Amino acid sequence: DIQSELCSRLKFLSEVGLSYLALNRAVPTLSGGESQRIRLASQLGSNLRGVCYILDEPTIGLHARDNAMLLDTLHALQAKGNTVVVVEHDEDTIRRAEHIIDIGPGAGVSGGHVVAHGSVKALMRNPRSVTGRYLKTPLQHPIVTPRPCGKTADVEQLQICKASLHNLKNINVSIPLQRLVCVSGVSGSGKSTLVRDILHDSLQPWIVAQRRRKRPRTMPLIGCGGIEGWESIRRVLEVDQTPIGRTPRSCPATYIGFWGEIRKLFAGTPESRMRGYEASRFSFNTDEGRCPVCNGQGVQRIEMNFLPDVMVDCESCAGRRFTQETCEVTYRDKSIADVLAMSVDEAVSLFEVHPTIHHALRLLQDVGLGYLTLGQQSPTLSGGESQRIKLVSELAKARASQHALYILDEPTIGLHMADIAKLIHVLHRLVDAGNSVVIIEHNLDVIAEADWVLDLGPEGGDKGGRIVAKGSPSTIARSKRSHTGRYLAAFLKTRTE
Repeated sequence: DIQSELCSRLKFLSEVGLSYLALNRAVPTLSGGESQRIRLASQLGSNLRGVCYILDEPTIGLHARDNAMLLDTLHALQAKGNTVVVVEHDEDTIRRAEHIIDIGPGAGVSGGHVVAHGSVKALMRNPRSVTGRYLKTPLQHPIVTPRPCGKTADVEQLQICKASLHNLKNINVSIPLQRLVCVSGVSGSGKSTLVRDILHDSLQPWIVAQRRRKRPRTMPLIGCGGIEGWESIRRVLEVDQTPIGRTPRSCPATYIGFWGEIRKLFAGTPESRMRGYEASRFSFNTDEGRCPVCNGQGVQRIEMNFLPDVMVDCESCAGRRFTQETCEVTYRDKSIADVLAMSVDEAVSLFEVHPTIHHALRLLQDVGLGYLTLGQQSPTLSGGESQRIKLVSELAKARASQHALYILDEPTIGLHMADIAKLIHVLHRLVDAGNSVVIIEHNLDVIAEADWVLDLGPEGGDKGGRIVAKGSPSTIARSKRSHTGRYLAAFLKTRTE
């Protein structure tokens, strides 16, 4: 009896694509997607009926093959008499759903309405549904003409020699520089180990050390025999989804850097000059003009003893962050508090005659963040929003950051199909500015846009850690050994111009 129960649970773990995990794997080392699938496996084994399961983007971190296994699992839950509600952007998940509720039509203040509901065909017939539009007319590839990367192309190569950390099998990897490179493969194949644990953690401190007088004699290598061809790289940056700030005083305007220009603009108004106000008056980090009660945060923390603390608007400034005297100074009939409360879309027209501010705001629009307010508190931003703000910060100084190496780990997490299209354009702009971009990604739209693809596998865990295929997306699609290639081939048949 014990054996049958053990086998049943192990079977469920295998069905959700986790057959590569060791049974003694420490929980803190699991990704979010792996943890979610383990919880799913435990529910599958419970044989419950009449339960409503709510999942928030369960396809995060899943390869197209694992994604299909997960969807089969969700259908098995439903077949047992349960209700499964999924918040999801993944196209395959949407197409397999029996009923879809599309929220929109836009984001932020432009959203919050039920735009369409029903079957996939019902969404595709609805002109107001952005989701339906992309389901009916998907992105066509390539969006940008692929850049040459092969043996005949005169492209510098970054070489990782004898990578052997975790499950990597002593592999040699070549990454073309000043190109959009995608590292793909099934879950657990060694992508993050190669790109983040070896490439980033070895190269980033070494590049920083080159700018100092006391340079180490050798590169502090992690999990490999050597890294060559790095000499033209001036900076290594991982653009991840960690918050851009921890306090309510941090916001998109301060992180990107154009808030200082706005403060100078207000300090130059006739009213400010008459009152003797300087730019520091319009900062919520100094005592001159900020609200003395909330110290420029706009909110106050209320301790609830045995319950979590609650953040409420400041009673003194009503969330405006500044004193009444400071708010009496206006630029084009807008106070500094009004500017903070404006969305990016509204602010674009207000600052259209100021190139530095206007350029940063247009970049925010380009990455699909036009709905954010300039003063939105950093802790309230999602991981995807934080990551795109970091990309905008880099694009705003693109001229100064040529020859930088950008590393991104699944930047499409939490993004709608429309936002993925905007992200692809942003990544291409970084490469066009002379930078190198390396992405760990499962999304086929992004893989199809890469100049070069490195596919790891063939499976996860001990059966992974090898280079299964490398080359252009079309080359990967022709590979018979690559799981990515199999799904990419079917994808490209419908998406190639």
